Amino acid sequence: MSLIEVSHLRKEYPNVIPLRDVNAKVDEGEVISIIGPSGTGKSTFIRCLNRLETPTSGSILVDGVDMCDPNVDLPLMRQKMGMVFQNYALFNHKLVAENLMMAPMDLLGLSKQEAYERALNLLDQVGLRDKALSWPHELSGGQRQRVAIARGLAMDPKILLFDEPTSALDPQMVSEVLSVITGLAERGLTMLVVTHEMRFARDASTRVFYMDRGELWEAGPPEQIFEHPQRQETHDFIFRVRSWEWTIDSSTPDLPAMEASLAAYCQRQFMSRHATNACHHIVEEVALEQLVREARNRKMTNPDIRLTLSAGEGGVDTILLVDYRSMLPGGDPLQATDAKLSEAIISGLCKQVERNEPGVVRYHLK
Repeated sequence: MSLIEVSHLRKEYPNVIPLRDVNAKVDEGEVISIIGPSGTGKSTFIRCLNRLETPTSGSILVDGVDMCDPNVDLPLMRQKMGMVFQNYALFNHKLVAENLMMAPMDLLGLSKQEAYERALNLLDQVGLRDKALSWPHELSGGQRQRVAIARGLAMDPKILLFDEPTSALDPQMVSEVLSVITGLAERGLTMLVVTHEMRFARDASTRVFYMDRGELWEAGPPEQIFEHPQRQETHDFIFRVRSWEWTIDSSTPDLPAMEASLAAYCQRQFMSRHATNACHHIVEEVALEQLVREARNRKMTNPDIRLTLSAGEGGVDTILLVDYRSMLPGGDPLQATDAKLSEAIISGLCKQVERNEPGVVRYHLK
C-alpha cells in the first residue's frame, strides 16, 4: 500500500470547485512537486491531505488511515504530516526556538530543556542555530521560511507538505530556502511541494504532478513532464514558465517594470552574467533605442512590439525573439543606417542572428 492514496477527491465551495476529481498515490520516500497554473486547486489539494480543508467527497488514505472518516483522530494524524505555509505562520510574540518547542512540549510531553535541545538541532539543520533566541521579525523572509521548515520537522513527521514555500520571498531569498528543501529530499523524507520553481521541480523531485482545472492531468518523472509531456496542456504550461514574454504596447513603456521582470526571469533560469547582460543590452538597443524611438517618430501611441526570451537549463540555448511586424507598413525600422550599426555591435553577443521572416528577429546568445 502507498503511504498516501487519494481517490476521487472533490472540494466544492458555493461559487467555485477547486478540486473536481483528483486521484493520486505517493509512496514512502517520494518527493512530489505539484505544478500548474494559478487557481487550479494545488494548494487546496495539499490542505485537504491533512484536513485543513474538509473534502466534499472522495477518500484520502494516509498510512492506511482514512482522513475523511468523521471519527479519525486528526491531531494524531497531523503529527505525521508537517506543514510549511507560504506566509511562514510563525508566532511573532515568541522567540524562534519557542516556535519550535511548542508542539513537542504540548503533544509529545517533552520537557522544556528537551524541547529546546530538539529546537537547536532542527535550527542547525537549516543553518539558523545562532537565531534561536531571535524574534521572527528580526529575520529576513528566507530565514523565517527556514524556521518554518524546521518547525514542520519538530514532530519528526513521516510526510512534509509545502504550500508554495518561496512565493512570498524576494528572488535572492528563494535559493536559500530551496537549498534546505533539496537537502531534506536527499535524506529520503516524503514530501509534497506546491511550487512555481521549475528548476527545483526538475532537479529534486522523484515525480511531478501537473494539475489543471481541479484535476491531476499528468504525473510522471521530471524528464517526462519537462521533456516529453503526454498532454498538450502540460507542454503549453512548461513552455510558458520557461519563457519570458513582454509586449511593448505604448510609446512610453514602463521600463523599470520590464527590466525587473526580465532580470527576475534570468535569475530563475540561472543564466550566466554574460547571457543576462546580453539580453538587457539587446532589449535596450533594439527594442527601446530603435523600435520604440521609431514608434514615437511615427506618432504610434500603441505599437505592438513583442519580446520572447526562452532558455534551456542553466541558460543554455538562450534565444531572444523580437517581433515588430506591426511596424512594417511604415518601413522596417531595423534597416535604417543607425540600426544596422547598432546591430553589428549586437551580433558580437550572439552565435547567430536569424531573420527568416520580415519583422521577426531571433538572437541566439553565446
